[in-house]
Amino acid sequence: MSSRPASAQHLRDLARLRRVKDRIDREYAKPLDVEALARGVHMSAGHLSREFRQAYGESPYSYLMTRRIERAMALLRRGDLSVTEVCFEVGCASLGTFSTRFTELVGMPPSAYRREAARATAGIPSCVAKQVTRPIRNREAPAPGRN
Repeated sequence: MSSRPASAQHLRDLARLRRVKDRIDREYAKPLDVEALARGVHMSAGHLSREFRQAYGESPYSYLMTRRIERAMALLRRGDLSVTEVCFEVGCASLGTFSTRFTELVGMPPSAYRREAARATAGIPSCVAKQVTRPIRNREAPAPGRN
């Protein structure tokens, strides 16, 4: 009989995690941290991190950085902003952290991506280019020069 309340609580927790994920998707360019996200759904930061990782396979911070890198890739493909401008436009406060995370996810530094993406996506509709160039999560990008 106790499985019903536990099941109801689990569904409430999943709904709160979805709200956090949706907030990250909406507000990726704003200053967000795990503590603020957790406060917004009345959870501790540690509990939010554990539950988010269990539900989505990565931490809230990793998910936030992936969203920022995806948006940065689109801005870099456009080609009208510098790497530094893109960094701040997507909500990163540190160019070093941005460049490191970008390289981990994409497999090359932002400046190299900007040069190569302009050539590789020339003439391709932006909706197709976005799907084809989507970053790979969890450090799965191939090392440069390796297939």
